This record gives sequence, C-alpha cells and structure tokens, in this order.
Amino acid sequence: MNYKKHIRILTILLMGSMLYAGTRVAYTRPGLMMRVPTTSNKKTPYLFRAGVSAEFHNFNPFNTARGVYFETELGRGFSVGFSGVTPGDTTRLSKLKESTYNAPAEFGFHFQLRAYTYNDISVSVGLQDVVFQSDQTSEEMLSLNTSLLSAFLVLSSEKDLGEYKFNTYFGFGTGGLAPVDADTLPAVLDVNGKVVTDTTETNAGVFIGFLMKTPYFSRRGGMDIVGEFDGTGVNVGLRIPLTSDYRLNLGFTHMEKLPEWGNRYWSGHPGFTIGFDMAVPRDPRQRVQGGPSGSTNIYGTGTSSSQGVGSIPIHRDSTVAMANVAVETLRDSMALMNNEMRNLLVRLNAMEQNSKFLSDSLSSLKLESNVSEKNMNEALRHLSLSLRYFYAGDYREALKEVDLALQLNPDLALAYARRGSIYYKLGDVQRATINWNLALRLDPEYTDVRNILKALNENKLKSASVIKE
Repeated sequence: MNYKKHIRILTILLMGSMLYAGTRVAYTRPGLMMRVPTTSNKKTPYLFRAGVSAEFHNFNPFNTARGVYFETELGRGFSVGFSGVTPGDTTRLSKLKESTYNAPAEFGFHFQLRAYTYNDISVSVGLQDVVFQSDQTSEEMLSLNTSLLSAFLVLSSEKDLGEYKFNTYFGFGTGGLAPVDADTLPAVLDVNGKVVTDTTETNAGVFIGFLMKTPYFSRRGGMDIVGEFDGTGVNVGLRIPLTSDYRLNLGFTHMEKLPEWGNRYWSGHPGFTIGFDMAVPRDPRQRVQGGPSGSTNIYGTGTSSSQGVGSIPIHRDSTVAMANVAVETLRDSMALMNNEMRNLLVRLNAMEQNSKFLSDSLSSLKLESNVSEKNMNEALRHLSLSLRYFYAGDYREALKEVDLALQLNPDLALAYARRGSIYYKLGDVQRATINWNLALRLDPEYTDVRNILKALNENKLKSASVIKE
C-alpha cells in the first residue's frame, strides 16, 4: 500500500465527515481505546491514523451517532487530533416514530503531550473535545460547547505476557470525561427543541482502560481486546486487523445497561459500535509486523511475510533472530565468566592474605623458639656456674647464679631443685622445702626431688643426699 492510496482514502474520509461526525462516538478519539485517552512510552510508529465509526442505539426508530477522526504525533511527544460527530437523536421518545429534529454537527480538536516516561510507564496530559457545534437556528455559525471540554491526565503501564501484551490506562479527567453521558446533548429535547430533562453534570471523574494485544491474526498485527470505564459506563470491544494497516473496530457501549436496549435514546443509553480505521506508517519498509505488502504491521506483534518491497524475507529474518539470540547468549556467557574471574581473584587475594598471615605466624614462632632456646642455653650456663660455686662451698654465689637462670627460664625444674639444695646447705630447711616442691610441681617425674622430700619427712635426710647434679 503506497502513500498515494492512503491519501486518497483519507480524503474520502474527511469529505465524509460532513455526513458522519463523532467527537463523542466510540473509536473516534486519539489512541487505541474506545473513549478514554491513552499514552505510550514510545513514539507512535505511524505518520497518522484516520477512521470512521458509528454507534447504533435503536433500530426502530433507527437512531445512530456517526463520526470520523484524524490524529498524528508532531514530535517531542506532542500529538493532535480532529474529530467530527453527528450525535444521536435525543427527541425520539418511546412512542415517537418520526422526528423532525436535526442533531447539531460537532467538530472537536484534541491535544496531548507525553510528559514523563520510565521503563514501561508513561504519563500524558492533554485537552480533548474542544467541540464546536453548529447552531440549529443558523447552520453557518459554530459555537463552543464547553460542557464537553475535557482536561485530563493519564498514566499507562505496558507489560509483555509471553505472546500477549497488556496495557493499562488510568487517569483523571474533567468535562466530558466526568460522569456525564458520552453521546447525548447536555439536555434531552422535545420535537420543538425545548429541554425535557436536564442531565446531571459532574465536573470531574476517573477513568480506567485495559487493552490486550493477542497473537490472533498475528501476521496482520494481532487482534486487540478493549475494556474500559470512561466515567459514565463500561465499554468493551474488539479491534480486528483486516490488513497490516487497516482495522475493523467492534464494541458495545454501556454494557451495564444493555438489557434496556430499544428504549428511547437517553442519558447513558447502550449502543453497538462498528468502525474502520487505517494507519499510515512512518516508513513502509519498517513496519512492525507482516502486512499485505509483505512488510510489517504498525499495530502490534506478528510474523513477517515473505516477499514485498522493502520487506525482510522470513529466512533472513529468522537468521537475524537466531544471530541475535546467539549474540545475547555469548554476552551472558561472557558476563558469567567475568563474574567467575572476579570471584577467583577475590579468593586468590584471600588465599594470599592467609599465606602472609601463616608466614608471619611461622616467623613469630621461629623467633619465639630462638629466643626460648637462647634463654635455655643462658639458663643452663648459669646453673653450671652455680654448681661450681656449690662444690666450692660458695653458696651465696651459687644462689645468685640460680636466680639468674630462673629469670631467663621460670619453668626450669632443675633450677628450683638446685636452689632447694643451696638453701638446705645454708640451713634454711623451709625455703629448701618450698623450692623442692616447686620443682616437683613442674616435673612430677623428678624422682630425686621426691626421694629428698620423703626422707625429709622421715627425718632421714643426710647432707650427702641433696641434689647437686
């Protein structure tokens, strides 16, 4: 489908807007929903969208509301739209089969700005249904209908659920988005144009909508399931792809009041909606998924077709997809290897620290061992000197050498035994006994000391039996 053909179809739709109009008719506002505003965290993939829609409120008498619309995104998240409508006839009461009332044509303008995006979240603000109505008394004059003017803020969330995509829209709006019927005039009129029943108007309200993109008709972009609460009632619908660029829109408005179908057209009346829209892609060679020209669709997910101008053949597209998967797998593997390398480096550093600690500990033990060995040698030398003084009868000098030995090694049992013998020679039996007991405590297997203490207890100790070695 080339641009010239799109332009011809758009021209036909705009010329038809004088006969079909629809600011408040379902599927005639900017976005993919029936009546509530939408937003997206991405730039729209199409140059513009245009379409027609009609709501059937009764078949006997025949009562419809009809409309057309056009929308485009200009840049920097700012989008504009135009819509026109011929509302339903509010004068056809239940007993009135014919009416001379002509509903005023409405021409609306819509403005929206994407204010914030984060991951799959986006927020937009806007003004829609800037509606100008034709004056029934003078068809050449237009007047602004401020009751439909709607300022709104809408937040969206877009989630991928396998083959499905689920979009949620939640917002707050005034005017036409408040709890006021979407398809009637501000008041119900009689055949003479006089007010019969005024509707109750609320200044503001909330709305919520859900759109699920399904894999059905995936080669043409996938079928969408639409559900929403527009501030006045519940609407449900389907958006069925006819080709990659054209869609058939079906739905019901005010489902909660569907059992009252067939009554006169009144505030909140249920209706059946049917519409048709087209979208012109920004680049025909870069549509999102498969369409009639062999390229891909701007509406949603699907599979690529095989032949066409500027399209990617299936086998080449599959190869690219497999290559992308392989590249992503290699990237994940490299990331995993990098993590393992980092872990190994951390463990190596920890082992090096442990090795240094063990080396320092070993050095400390060696140093302590050397010091202890040196002290032992010094202590033994002093004990040797004390023995010489002992044999020479110089007990005072012998005692000094023993004390020096004990300063170097306080746990030397031989030194205490020697000091006990010296005190015994000096006639101090009490100190001798204390030192012999200390020697025996340090070395319970010291037999000579044990025998001396035993003999001392039995008063059999002789001077020759004291320890000299």
